[in-house]
Amino acid sequence: MTSANSWAGFLAAILAGALLAYFGSDGVSLAFGVPVFALCVITAFVIQWVAFVPAWFLRTERFFDLVGSATFIGTACVALILSSELSNRSIVIGTLVAIWAVRLGTFLTLRVRREGGDRRFNTIRNSFATFLMTWTLQAVWVTVTFGPGLAAMVSDEPGSIDGFLIAGTLIWIMGFSIEVSADNQKRRFRQSPTNASRFIESGLWRWSRHPNYFGEILLWSGIAICAFPALQGWQYVTLISPVFVWLLLTKISGIRMLEASAQKRWGDDPEYIRYVSNTPMLVPKPPR
Repeated sequence: MTSANSWAGFLAAILAGALLAYFGSDGVSLAFGVPVFALCVITAFVIQWVAFVPAWFLRTERFFDLVGSATFIGTACVALILSSELSNRSIVIGTLVAIWAVRLGTFLTLRVRREGGDRRFNTIRNSFATFLMTWTLQAVWVTVTFGPGLAAMVSDEPGSIDGFLIAGTLIWIMGFSIEVSADNQKRRFRQSPTNASRFIESGLWRWSRHPNYFGEILLWSGIAICAFPALQGWQYVTLISPVFVWLLLTKISGIRMLEASAQKRWGDDPEYIRYVSNTPMLVPKPPR
């Protein structure tokens, strides 16, 4: 990626954050005369830019995922502290997101440390513009993904415990359980030296080629459902969150990159060909 493209991506990320801050701030609490939702978005970008400084001088991405997870928790804290009313909905959403963030951040950071780095950054960490853009895009990922949850947490009409909150929490639990189980199954599989050159097709991975990503999409859908009754006006734009997560994981990174890598590695293996033909890419179904 050229420097010009990276700077364009950097500016596009800032514009996306500004638009989200505008739409999500419709009818929310104010703090210091500024909508709290907008302050949450600003917090996400500031955290990324502060963390970028040592990352750039050290030319490292080792704490990139940890900072991403910390940003979810940081924005949730801003929402809880500065909103005009601390509702049950806010507490539930904040707690669910914090649990997810701590678990995923720890998991990804330990994996990067175990593998000695993240190969996605091999051509990124030495380009100032591209590296800065990547950190800035992480702020967009946080705020768009967490958008409906944050909007509900800072809404002037958060509401009480209702069917949406209960249903959304149950869906979140299901998605979180699938994601954690799938990640742990793959981690244990990779720990065995005999599996170094093999692909996983056991456990949840018999039902889906990417069950962890299905769980991720499901749990953020649960957060959107929890948030729905507290949204109003332009805040409904934030409900793009589950669609954004789906597009990100299937079309931009995640599945698209992993499928290409797997095809290159095992594309001629009859067992892998059978696995691909019998196992759905994302939505699980009983193995045949």
